[in-house]
Amino acid sequence: MAARQPGLKNETDKEEVVGWSVKGKTAIVTGAGSGINFSFAALLLQKGCSVLLADLALRPEAQALLEEYAAKQDGRPRAEFCKTDVTSWPQLSRMFDTAIRLFGHIDIVCPGAGIYDPHWSNFWHPPGTPGSASKDAPDGGRYASLDINITHPIRSTQLAISHFLNPPPGVEKVGPRNPKRVIIISSIAGQNSNLNTPIYVATKHAMNGFIRSLGKLDERLGIRVNGVAPGVIKTPLWTEHPEKMTFIDETKDAWATPEEVAEGMLRCLEDVELGGGKILEIGAGQTRLVEALNDPGPSGKGHTVSKLEERYEEVFEWLGKKGWGAKL
Repeated sequence: MAARQPGLKNETDKEEVVGWSVKGKTAIVTGAGSGINFSFAALLLQKGCSVLLADLALRPEAQALLEEYAAKQDGRPRAEFCKTDVTSWPQLSRMFDTAIRLFGHIDIVCPGAGIYDPHWSNFWHPPGTPGSASKDAPDGGRYASLDINITHPIRSTQLAISHFLNPPPGVEKVGPRNPKRVIIISSIAGQNSNLNTPIYVATKHAMNGFIRSLGKLDERLGIRVNGVAPGVIKTPLWTEHPEKMTFIDETKDAWATPEEVAEGMLRCLEDVELGGGKILEIGAGQTRLVEALNDPGPSGKGHTVSKLEERYEEVFEWLGKKGWGAKL
């Protein structure tokens, strides 16, 4: 993990919160079947935290993690799986109920599942246009990209706060002496622009505002909501999508790793000096605090894709085709 950002101020009451560890805690992690969220779930388990892995399916590495931590043993963390479509509010509610049933209480919630403007829910492939790759229904009134990247973390955070304030009988309510955590995955796209992926960029700007808006919950209620803003991370979100890989020049651009992001997420949970509403940007070998105003923006290794603007031509090619959006 990169060195701590100099100058971070303690925005919590040290007499109330002297330190916080994930050991012995329980967590819900959506999107834990792969990528950053898998690495985060693995790190939590390694540190002694039980985890409910929530996803539509598990990749082989996540299945192996589930099996490794499946046994119920005193003093050992446990992994459980809950098949979850994060666009379904009833399934999100069931996910929380499942965690309570299996673990008895919830301490950490990470609504980490996300997508990166696939053609099937993409601004430049409008629903209802003949030949469009969109799977969004033209009369559905919604985009899956927004459901997954905005509505799901907002609803999950709402459910988390509800469970923290209304725990099962015999479980202590959240408070400064019994803190709880929510960690949200934003992106460097929350500060940048990208003609190729305007919906994704919009969702990450939204998440930055959402995270910061809930910052005051930490001091009063002990509910800390933080975020991480990863750069270019080598996960299936990139490597298994050829259209995204065209942005990268691997002779120039550096990848950050999902393990680096997971370490930053852990720091958001445990570092008493961070306080609620903070966002850590994570690149290749570097971590820094993102300021709400007058921030210099992402730079350096793990934050750049050399062919980004070159790929803008693809957008203009789509727009140049006869009849783009004519049937909307």
